[in-house]
Amino acid sequence: MESGRTLVTLSVGALLDNEHLIGRAAETGAQIIVPSGALLGLDAVRAAAQGDIQSVRMVTRKPPRGLAGAPLVVERGIDLDRLETPLRLFEGNARDAVKGFPANINVAAALGLAGLGPQATQLEIWADPAVERNVHHIEVVADSARFEMTIENVPSDDNPRTGRIVALSVVATLKAMTAPLRIGA
Repeated sequence: MESGRTLVTLSVGALLDNEHLIGRAAETGAQIIVPSGALLGLDAVRAAAQGDIQSVRMVTRKPPRGLAGAPLVVERGIDLDRLETPLRLFEGNARDAVKGFPANINVAAALGLAGLGPQATQLEIWADPAVERNVHHIEVVADSARFEMTIENVPSDDNPRTGRIVALSVVATLKAMTAPLRIGA
């Protein structure tokens, strides 16, 4: 990362394996920007992190096709095509979730980096044939606030692993970089 450069990334999970880039950006005056992507409320989580956060928990439910091909699903030989009831595929921290679902759960990495860190951010991932959208429910308990947020993202037609709102989030982030009025991060 060279001085003055700005990187806008959606592959937030990749930052967890390359955290040295964050340090390098700090050393050189570069900047890494993570759009809110498929999550709402990252500003509130970042604000709460200025104080003391006791816990951050996220439950993600996706249609089975949005989780197909994930390394953890393949490793365990789970047939998502025949799923008739919700199946919890993962329970643990955001860092481990990103390893098992690198193309599916960048939201967990963003949430972890905004708040308690990926190791302390707790996560469940469900394949749920009853949902048509990618659903993320977040609960935060902090000394400054306690809040819950739920977002239901319409999956992208081209890539069911992500929501349509992700691309719009990038557009909004890029526009905010030069806008005369900036609201939130």
